[in-house]
Amino acid sequence: MKITEETVKEHGLSSEEYERILGILGREPNLLELGIFSVMWSEHCSYKSSRRHLKNFPTKGPYVLQGPGENAGIVDIGDGLAVAFKMESHNHPSFIEPYQGAATGVGGILRDIFTMGARPIASLNSLRFGSFDNPRTAYLVEGVTAGIAGYGNCIGVPTVGGEVYFDDSYNGNCLVNVMTAGLLKKDRIFRGTASGIGNPVIYVGSKTGRDGIHGATMASDVFGEGGEERRPTVQVGDPFAEKLLLEACLELFKTSHVVGIQDMGAAGLTSSSVEMASRGGTGIELDMDAVPRREEGMTPYEIMLSESQERMLMVVKKGTGEAVKEIFRKWDLEAEVVGRVIEDKSIRILENGKISGEIPIASLTDDAPVYDRPSKRPDWQDSINEFDKHAVKEPEDYNETLLKLLQSGNIASKEWIYRQYDHMVRTDTVVCPGSDAAVVRIKGTHKAIALTVDCNSRYCYLDPFKGAAIAVAEAARNLAVSGARPIALTDCLNFGNPERPEVMWQFTEAVMGIREACIILGVPVIGGNVSLYNETSGVSIHPTPTIGMVGLIDDLSEHTTQWFKNEGDVIVLLGSNAAALDGSEYMKVIHGAEKGMPDIDLAKEKNIQEACLEAIKAGIIVSAHDVSEGGVAAALAESCLNPEGAIGAVVGLSYDWRADEALFGEAQSKVIVTIKDKDFSKIEKICKAHSTPCEPIGRVKGGALVIGDEIALPLGRIKDAWGGALAKYLHS
Repeated sequence: MKITEETVKEHGLSSEEYERILGILGREPNLLELGIFSVMWSEHCSYKSSRRHLKNFPTKGPYVLQGPGENAGIVDIGDGLAVAFKMESHNHPSFIEPYQGAATGVGGILRDIFTMGARPIASLNSLRFGSFDNPRTAYLVEGVTAGIAGYGNCIGVPTVGGEVYFDDSYNGNCLVNVMTAGLLKKDRIFRGTASGIGNPVIYVGSKTGRDGIHGATMASDVFGEGGEERRPTVQVGDPFAEKLLLEACLELFKTSHVVGIQDMGAAGLTSSSVEMASRGGTGIELDMDAVPRREEGMTPYEIMLSESQERMLMVVKKGTGEAVKEIFRKWDLEAEVVGRVIEDKSIRILENGKISGEIPIASLTDDAPVYDRPSKRPDWQDSINEFDKHAVKEPEDYNETLLKLLQSGNIASKEWIYRQYDHMVRTDTVVCPGSDAAVVRIKGTHKAIALTVDCNSRYCYLDPFKGAAIAVAEAARNLAVSGARPIALTDCLNFGNPERPEVMWQFTEAVMGIREACIILGVPVIGGNVSLYNETSGVSIHPTPTIGMVGLIDDLSEHTTQWFKNEGDVIVLLGSNAAALDGSEYMKVIHGAEKGMPDIDLAKEKNIQEACLEAIKAGIIVSAHDVSEGGVAAALAESCLNPEGAIGAVVGLSYDWRADEALFGEAQSKVIVTIKDKDFSKIEKICKAHSTPCEPIGRVKGGALVIGDEIALPLGRIKDAWGGALAKYLHS
């Protein structure tokens, strides 16, 4: 087939990139080679717009065993054990076909974890959808939720937490970010490396079909109207096949046969073989005739670019091929030797014994294009940062204002979504969805891990640097109030078209905001994902640098939850009740405005987290809940709604500014805790040592939430507003 300008364009390559290919090969590529360059040089696989910026992240720390560059990062949790975790996006596929897009996103992140040698023990997700008045929103919410549940529940990995936001900016691009953590022995880590010249390359798992071809390229492009036309590029998942693949791989890992193993994710057989060879400093020769296929007449182009699910590629030691194949056949899975490791550092593809394509490995990986995209602060940024709180009218009825906030899609209970997930399978989930962080016990030890995903994209829209730093801080705070010390994070950086300077400015600012927060809070980045081109017809999503974080609880008995527990407990506010309506949910929901400058003092944030952790370890804190969307009033309302029995509170806040600022402002670094009367002097001493304000503001008691003279609401009204809002919106 003759390569034309149109062919190059269809493959998502620029004319300059094609000229570069001609220089690398010294000749014109054939269609197979062009397809391989296309997927490996796609934004999704090469990170060509983001790679130079990601080097700014701190990646080392006392717990880190594996940082960025592998299928997942790994942290040491002691007792000879480690936790592998990572977050990935499946945004474009989920917008086109929500069930399969979300389902295969879950399947892919699970494979990233067990390919490292870990058994997956917990999954989370971070979801973004358009406004409720967008007719497509309910369809996407229902489809994505069903896809996550359908895959995760079937494979037997609990979905233990997550977050869901709704905003107009996602009307044309929903976000589906999925995170999984797995448990492994620290001395049995497996990596995606092809080494040992002559070692066999084995394909295992499901057969290859034509689904998902050019999925990586599609995920590296913006949408126009009618994105559904790309439905054929969405993969189709089979969780039952993945369960077999998981168990077969874990059985194989008990042997000494494996040299390296890699998930066939984006770009399928192409990326898995190329990346393994790149890490090993070798080459790989693949025989297309040996690849298991489920469709007749597939070409090498289709085989190499297919993104059929539930497949892995591995390199094993010479002489162990039959033993490896026997394990997978026992689990009713395909297992075939499809190639070998070669000294020539190229990917070589054979069909009928003849070379169909050959490309130097380095040209597809380390030497792939890296761009320093133009970056410019948007002209409109000043206008959205201008905010005069004095022009904001105070509510006439604070009760109704709080109820309206609690019914907001970004604050209301997400139980309608997470009740569809199995969060108790494997029986290790200690804190289920609904509190600040999930907690999962580590069997055979006294330890547990806490997990959370966080990002307020409105803050990032108003100030990408501060917004991204706040996302890191809130994730760490959610772990701290649960009794866990944050030890590492993964991220999913969701942005619009990087070829637009204002989007690139948002991206670079967010990266530096994450960097600063990680350094000050002492939390390294050990892996992650970049999802760009989340844009439809020129309308970009709000910048959404989602943070997934894991914390360690040395003694499970010390974990805490957000809900009030006992009548008579003292309610204490840790941190200063500063005024900050900028970027708040109150301003958006009540006044229809997204304006202002969110801010955070990371040194104060570090202090409050240390104080909270010390008080929890001392057995002083009965409950703890961070203050975020909706401010102190919303946090108090959520704390009242204990699933084991709601309990009220009587609170009196001291402040020198307007009541709406004190009640609904979202100043950072604030935590609401409850303690016994006898322990106030103890927590006061701890807070003083950490330079953290500490103020008793009320008591847990009664059947209503009473805050000063402004709010007096029976818990029944609060629960009805907060608990039923999402189902009402989706089915109205």
